Amino acid sequence: MPSLLIAGCGFLGEAAAGFFCAQGWRVVGLTASAESAARLAGQPYAVLAADISSAKSLTTVREQQGGFDAVLHCASSGGGDASAYRKVYVEGMRALAQTFPGARLLFTSSTSVYSQVDGELVDESSPAEPIRETGRQLLEAEALTLQAQGNVLRLAGIYGPGRSVLLRKFVEGRAALENGGSRWINQIHRDDAVQAIFAIAQSGKPGATYNVVDDQPATQREVYEWIAQFLGRSIPPEGPADLNRKRGWTSKRVSNARLRALGWRPQYPSYWAALPGVAGSLGVAGTGAG
Repeated sequence: MPSLLIAGCGFLGEAAAGFFCAQGWRVVGLTASAESAARLAGQPYAVLAADISSAKSLTTVREQQGGFDAVLHCASSGGGDASAYRKVYVEGMRALAQTFPGARLLFTSSTSVYSQVDGELVDESSPAEPIRETGRQLLEAEALTLQAQGNVLRLAGIYGPGRSVLLRKFVEGRAALENGGSRWINQIHRDDAVQAIFAIAQSGKPGATYNVVDDQPATQREVYEWIAQFLGRSIPPEGPADLNRKRGWTSKRVSNARLRALGWRPQYPSYWAALPGVAGSLGVAGTGAG
């Protein structure tokens, strides 16, 4: 039976744990606190509290649970600053690599490391030169992963059951077409991201990076037009760009061709395809369109 350690059982990690279990893997999940671990009690996989940036804490996990075939780092920084990014991502990946040297490392990074602003199509060979320090911390964690012949997964903006930043902003009246809404947005449904993780764990090329995005990048205006059509409302007004978001000032179309070459296909090839289900999970009723 193959085995997987998941560092971070949040929105993505919890779904990944359930999916890998269903595929016959032995799964152990790690959370940052005992309270979070207790919330997941009763799942068909073990969940332990551990500090993933501490080799000592991880050694205790190894002594209790043994080794693993693969280690998935999908812990969150909790929206913290560069020091939080360094602790969770850089120090966390270094400690995981040192404690589980025989495991295949999988690191969920972000397409925010691409800083292109002109709408060009980018793939894994395109320059990744983030201006923000948080992005540079992600690149350092990526380098540690690749040095160990693991895989980096650069995820687009993730949404799914109970979560959609764009839909929530629209419904709450906080949405705006930033600078006319021409900026390109790349997204991925949580369940498609989980299946991408599985595909890469099974057949990804050692030391390779994969973009995890759906098939259809869309401009912000297009996304809000889809939501407006689904809800039977008007599109939002125009407004200034929110440059505080990690992707708020970039504009690029991210290619998933390398991931598709593994045989992965998204269940939701576009945000439009997923919109009815996501809206329903948020208690938002549409007009029947979609």
